[in-house]
Amino acid sequence: MVYVIGVGLTQVGNHWDKSLRHLAVEAALAALEDASIEDVDYIVVANALSGVINAQENLASYVATHLGMAGTPAVKVEAAGASGGAAILLAKSLVVSGTAEKVLVVGVEKMTDYTSLEDSTSALSTFIDSEYEAFPGGTLESMHAMMMRAYMKKYGVPKEEFSHLPLLMHENASTTPHAQLRFKLKPQSYESSPVIAEPVTMLDLAPISDGAAAVVLSKDVGKESSVKIVSSGQATDTISIYRRNDLTQLPSVRAAFKRALKASQDFKPDFYVIHDYSSVMGYVEVEELGLAERGKASLLFSSGDARRDGSTPINPEGGLKARGNPVGATGVYQMAEAFLQITERAEGWQVPGAKNGLVLSVGGLGANSVVHLVRGV
Repeated sequence: MVYVIGVGLTQVGNHWDKSLRHLAVEAALAALEDASIEDVDYIVVANALSGVINAQENLASYVATHLGMAGTPAVKVEAAGASGGAAILLAKSLVVSGTAEKVLVVGVEKMTDYTSLEDSTSALSTFIDSEYEAFPGGTLESMHAMMMRAYMKKYGVPKEEFSHLPLLMHENASTTPHAQLRFKLKPQSYESSPVIAEPVTMLDLAPISDGAAAVVLSKDVGKESSVKIVSSGQATDTISIYRRNDLTQLPSVRAAFKRALKASQDFKPDFYVIHDYSSVMGYVEVEELGLAERGKASLLFSSGDARRDGSTPINPEGGLKARGNPVGATGVYQMAEAFLQITERAEGWQVPGAKNGLVLSVGGLGANSVVHLVRGV
């Protein structure tokens, strides 16, 4: 068994006064203190953009050094937006194999300091096929726009139906202390939102974010509350969307979920933490998880079922859309937030009676997906 025994979070936002190292150390020390330990056997760092934005690679040694843990084995994991989920998967494997008894996973991203690239759009475009998509002018946002257009055409869904996800995410984030966008939205705000890549508008997308989160994984339960990682699954898809048969599906999400369920077929989540980089991605993900019929995801959000007190709570903290999206750290935030939900420490954003959770992290446009099923101990 592998347990999460401690977590640490920084506020998500634009941290002009903190560097990459400051954010990583702040979250890591908080997680170690929460777990009531001082040392670990291994450090796994999740990050997606430090090389292209901060001109800093060799990040595992970088974090270990600034934690005062030089000498501790450490490695960096990169899988675009799925980096955090993949880092936790690797850390879990280290514990299961007996390589380590306790592993510190630190997810960190500092997106507001540009050293090597001009802007966040250029940085995020490294998640798609650089030769066949980005070089001709494609961006990650334009890929999401193609997905939304395909979804609208295939299922006859009007643009305004995509408002239900961001409206709920902002409502949830408004009471989440560490969220970036802690304000509610009105439907008219969504309708008048500036177009980024038609039909995707600014309010369909997650913001640019800085932040760090950390979790401690252990082979034994912690001194206080613990959360067990029941099972995990991972899958990939083609990085280039022109190679795909259907832009309204994310096969890697479906496959990762199926693999996670192999070890626990009777697992029933009380809440779901999904990777809503865009409104349409959020809709397709809940359909791949079997929470809504194809083309009917908007009804899940508009009916109230996805609310914290609904039958299928989704992203009670506000998701990428409103909690924020420090890309390489996002999957670690998701696991830490699931831990806080299950241990009833999600003050202000608690799902009543939450004991089981599903955490989904996605890289690129579904090119890499990781699912973790977690349960309270």
